[in-house]
Amino acid sequence: MKKEIIVTAKSQEEATAKALAELGITDAEALECALIEAPKKGFLGIGAAPGKYAFSYTLKGAEVAFDFIKNLIVSMGLEAQVTLSDGEGDNKLIRVDGESAGVLIGHHGDTLDSLQYLANLAANKKVAGEKREFCRITVDVENYRLKREDTLRALARRMADKVLRYKKSVMLEPMNPYERRIIHSEVQKIGGVSTNSIGSENNRKVVLYLDEDVNAAPAAENRREEFGEF
Repeated sequence: MKKEIIVTAKSQEEATAKALAELGITDAEALECALIEAPKKGFLGIGAAPGKYAFSYTLKGAEVAFDFIKNLIVSMGLEAQVTLSDGEGDNKLIRVDGESAGVLIGHHGDTLDSLQYLANLAANKKVAGEKREFCRITVDVENYRLKREDTLRALARRMADKVLRYKKSVMLEPMNPYERRIIHSEVQKIGGVSTNSIGSENNRKVVLYLDEDVNAAPAAENRREEFGEF
């Protein structure tokens, strides 16, 4: 995906600086420049005229996703600020903050997960002849994901305590792979309780059970496989 702009300036150096500012980037070498009309010096300042330059810039995967989210926010008429930064590992994080941004979260983050899925599609869709490295995007709204993670870890500890106290397995509501992984991770820290996942596709649920519960233990293979999801 390319962005193209036309800039008028007294010199190419000045035009480049304007283009960088307008495009919101800092790497001048990533710009392609074409002279449309050369600047005129004039005589004693009379007849001087700026030059006209065409600049093009090929957006990277994360920048394409960032533009997609920004345009969506504008189209929905939401008052929100969108920022792009480095996330965990090689991930890129797109954050949306604003009083009206909550509508993008949905029930237990369902809408947010869909938005993140679309952002990843946008980031990794290759145009014919374009070379683009794979990019993983995380989208967060009003710091929802961190708050949700804290809630899920507290839930995992609470349900594990219930399993230990009543000696009975506990099944949680359906969750996406990211949330199930949080539950598995937190329960691993608690002795005497293990987890597995049952169900299929979007209806997979986490089950917490006593380690000596031989009836639930064979399904633990599902849990081990799940750590490779998402």
